[in-house]
Amino acid sequence: MKVIDKHTWNRQAHFEFFNTFEDPYFGVTFKVDVTNAYAYSRHNEPSFFVTYLHATMQAINDVENLKYRINEANEVVVFDTIHASPTILRPNKTFGFSFVKYDKDILKFQNNFLKEKERIFDSNDLFPPVNSIDCVHCSSLPWVNFTGHKEPFKGDKESIPKLAFSKMESVGSKKEMQVAISVNHALVDGYHIGLFNEKLQFHLNSY
Repeated sequence: MKVIDKHTWNRQAHFEFFNTFEDPYFGVTFKVDVTNAYAYSRHNEPSFFVTYLHATMQAINDVENLKYRINEANEVVVFDTIHASPTILRPNKTFGFSFVKYDKDILKFQNNFLKEKERIFDSNDLFPPVNSIDCVHCSSLPWVNFTGHKEPFKGDKESIPKLAFSKMESVGSKKEMQVAISVNHALVDGYHIGLFNEKLQFHLNSY
């Protein structure tokens, strides 16, 4: 992690403008082709959820602006690696927030996910032991094929990207899914969401 020097940063004006907003987040929803990722999960150990979450984290870590965060001192920092914090549903239909360490190796990433899943299934805790901003918050709504999505906003100064994944649907021979992402405009612009979209589709196609 390193602190960005705002005085020499080419986003200084953007940051100072949007950082005054009560709610500086904007959201985009786009469709991705998950045909390859779904086929991979059908013939290999990682579940479909772990597979597309892994592709998502690869894409997040490919885009520098999605690794920016605002710390408690109102400094902008950039992390070397961003991890996943997905919600995990328990059998009783409550959920817990998790912290899954990212690894480029999907099998190691799956192992990290399964450890968190076991911890959540064995407790009623809402929050994970790790409380860190070097993550993205993720939710899966596999019951709904949504085309728009709004994340709850706590009201405090936030900078962690928030993602949601829809129900997968079959379209001819393809499998498709909606991905919603909300980001702090002080750190991220539409251009960077476009990069994320491209990177995500690339990684989904690579399985």
